[in-house]
Amino acid sequence: MKHYILSDIAEEISVRENNPSSSSYDKFVGLEHYETGEVEIHNYGKTDNLVSAMKIFQTGDILVARRNVYLRRASMVNFSGLTSGDSIILRAKKTIFAKILPFILNTEDFWIYADKYADGTMSKRLSPKTLLQYEFNLPDEHELEQLAKILWAAEETKQAYKKLLQKTDDLVKAKFEEMFGNVVKNSKKWPVQKLIEVAPESNAVLQDSERVWLLNLDMIEEQTGKIIHKNVVNKSEVGSSTTTFNSEMVLYSKLRPYLNKVVVPDDEGYATTELVTLKPNKTYLNKYFLATLLRCNDFVKYAVNLSGGARMPRMPMNELRNFQCIIPPLNLQNKFVEFARHAEKSKLQLQTSLDSLNATMRALINENLK
Repeated sequence: MKHYILSDIAEEISVRENNPSSSSYDKFVGLEHYETGEVEIHNYGKTDNLVSAMKIFQTGDILVARRNVYLRRASMVNFSGLTSGDSIILRAKKTIFAKILPFILNTEDFWIYADKYADGTMSKRLSPKTLLQYEFNLPDEHELEQLAKILWAAEETKQAYKKLLQKTDDLVKAKFEEMFGNVVKNSKKWPVQKLIEVAPESNAVLQDSERVWLLNLDMIEEQTGKIIHKNVVNKSEVGSSTTTFNSEMVLYSKLRPYLNKVVVPDDEGYATTELVTLKPNKTYLNKYFLATLLRCNDFVKYAVNLSGGARMPRMPMNELRNFQCIIPPLNLQNKFVEFARHAEKSKLQLQTSLDSLNATMRALINENLK
C-alpha cells in the first residue's frame, strides 16, 4: 500500500463559462442531479435558463457536492457540461486514478473526514482546499487496475437492478392510469372535489421530544419519494421556517415540481415549508392513492406548466388547493393500493439483492481504498 494525498492524484478544475445560456454546453448538473452514494451521475438539466456564471466540467471528471456533506454526493460524469459553485470539479492526473477516484470519494473514511472538516453546522460546506488534503492508502497500480475492473463490473450489475426497480415503478404508474385515467382531464368522469376540501393543509401536533426528525427537500429522492437520509436533530436546532407532519399525511414539494418529490411519511416530524402537508380525509381518499396521483405523469406535467420562476419554479398554492381532485370509490382506490403493495414486495426482493451488492462493494472499497 502506498500513502497519498488527494492532490497527488487529482486537481481542482475551475474554468468558468460566463454566458451559460448561450454556450455550446447543453447539460447542467445541479445538486438535485446527484444521487447519494452513487459513483456516476446519470441525470442532468438544461442550460438555457441559467443566468449566472457556471463552471465547466468534461467527460471523466468527478463532481463533489460541497453543501450538506452528510448526503454523501461525489460522482463521475460521462458527459461534458456546466455546474454551479455548489460543486467542486476534480480531474484525475492519470487514467488509473480516474477509474478509481469515484470509489475513493465514496469510502466511509472519506465521508467521516469531509463531515469533520466541513465548515458550518446546519448546512456544512466542504472547501476545495480541505478536499484536496484528504489522505489515504492505495494498492500498487497493477492491483488497483484489477480492483477497478471488479468495482465497475459490480456497478454495471447494480445499474441493471436499478432499471428493474424503475420498471416496477413504471408498471404501478401504468396500472394507476389504466384504472383511473388522466387525473387532470378526468377522462373517466369521476366525481371531483377541490383538493383543499378533501386533503387540506394541516399542522400536526407532535409528541414532546428532545430529538426530532427534520426533513428538508434534499433528503428526498426525486421521482420516488424515498427518504435518503433521516436527519434527527435536537429540537433546539429546528428553525422557524418549518411545518409539522405525521404519518397520516402526504407531503408534496411545491418547489421544482418536475423533481416529483412526494412523501408518505412513516413518522412525525418537522419539515421545510417547501413541503405542503396534506391530510387526506379518509372518507374520500386513501393516502397512498393520493400520493400516487400527485406523482403521476399527468399531474407532474400539470404542475410544471403552472409553475412560475426560472431557476426555482414553484407550484402556485392557489392552483394546488383548487385542483379538482378525482374521487373514485374507496374500494377501487384500495384495490389499486393492494396492487401497488404487491409490486412493492417485488421491489423489496430486488432491493435486497441490490443492498447485498452494495454491501459487497462497500466492503471492497473500504478495505482497499483507505
